[in-house]
Amino acid sequence: MSDFEPVIGLEVHCQLRTRTKLFCGCATGFGAEANTQVCPVCLGLPGVLPVTNGRAIELALRMAIATGGRVRAHSRFARKNYFYPDLPKGYQISQFDEPLVDGGVVEFEHDGALRKIGLVRIHVEDDAGKSFHLEGHPTSLVDFNRAGMPLIEVVSQPELRSPEEAAEYLRAMRTLVRFLDVCDGNMDEGSLRCDANVSVRPRGAPLGTRVEIKNMNSFRHVERALRFEIDRQIAAIGRGEKILQQTRLWDTERGVTEPMRSKEEAHDYRYFPDPDLPPIVVTDAMLDAVRRAMPELPRARRERFVAGGLSPYDAGVLCAERELADYFEGVVRHGADAKKAANFIMTEVLSRLADAREAAAAPVAPAALAELLALQEAGTISGKIAKDVFSKMWDSGKGARAIVEAEGLVQVRDAAAIEEVCRRVIDAGPKEADSYRAGKTKVFGFFVGQVMKETHGKADPALVNEILKKLLTL
Repeated sequence: MSDFEPVIGLEVHCQLRTRTKLFCGCATGFGAEANTQVCPVCLGLPGVLPVTNGRAIELALRMAIATGGRVRAHSRFARKNYFYPDLPKGYQISQFDEPLVDGGVVEFEHDGALRKIGLVRIHVEDDAGKSFHLEGHPTSLVDFNRAGMPLIEVVSQPELRSPEEAAEYLRAMRTLVRFLDVCDGNMDEGSLRCDANVSVRPRGAPLGTRVEIKNMNSFRHVERALRFEIDRQIAAIGRGEKILQQTRLWDTERGVTEPMRSKEEAHDYRYFPDPDLPPIVVTDAMLDAVRRAMPELPRARRERFVAGGLSPYDAGVLCAERELADYFEGVVRHGADAKKAANFIMTEVLSRLADAREAAAAPVAPAALAELLALQEAGTISGKIAKDVFSKMWDSGKGARAIVEAEGLVQVRDAAAIEEVCRRVIDAGPKEADSYRAGKTKVFGFFVGQVMKETHGKADPALVNEILKKLLTL
């Protein structure tokens, strides 16, 4: 084991799910033609006055309540001054010494243990534009559609101790913001982004020099970038080199971090209160209204599912997305057994969804799936037939009972009829029958398969097993 330990803190930027930008009425939809969702305010033209989007503050307060942070009664926007081509105003409107939220905790499980990572702060800010480059062009282009988008930045304490743990923290954060409907969490679209601060130190020693890593847009990239940077710093220290405080970019193609610039300190940005924006005043009445509108948090929902009879693993899968958890609860609400509903959803439903959030618009509604499971529970159809019927329901939109009746799929439970098929199957396989009687019990599955084949999967599996065992011991 290395004598060094990593010290990691994450800064997670979440684009808030508002219809308009933070300080103007421009739309926030993703994928619009470049520079079509802009106005004098978000472009920072002379003489304009920004007005704070109240919905953005409400969503930020949801995150504060969910993480247990302390909400300031008065917080203030500040101007963070720097020059970059994608920053049209020449400054970013952010929060500095008076953020909306101080502290808080994000909980998640890692290696079977509950981890609680403290937060430094949650603050509100607007986004910059986006620089991009066309292949074969020598110049850079800028799309300002993203300029002015509403963000919260969630800054963790430097309490993460491995790349894997950092990735789990980020997954928990993504699940939380999606459950709260604060952010859509689409990392590939840039609405959830992560910067990491990482240093290494001999175990138990004071903190080392931290390096910031940018350009990580997936959980895998976060793990790989942190792993590379930790190894790079340990190797550099081993060579007697000094770690420089700097910002580095993650090169996804080469799998390395590369220097971007020296790491700025707060004074480099010349923060000062924004003279055009009044303080954000949060009253007890505002907080109460936000609390009343809060959905159940993912961890509380998992615990409730476990208390209702699910395994921690099953509950974790179903609570990975709010829409999937809602779908499961809808099936149970319509009378299905919780465990059987969970198993069917995790195997059959999820296999047909590109994203678990699509459960909200699944072709088979919760009530329809509950009807199918009721037919299986009553013995009307077998488990195998249930899966076949579900596939037909998914493709056609028809109900389970209608399909079963139309296609004559009712399970055969006539013992005499099943015994007749079992005798034929045994007579057709004398060698297999002798093998079974000689103690090679694995061959039993062959007979079951043949009976089910002859009955087109309609025979009651329990009766088939019972009758075959009786006949094979004669």
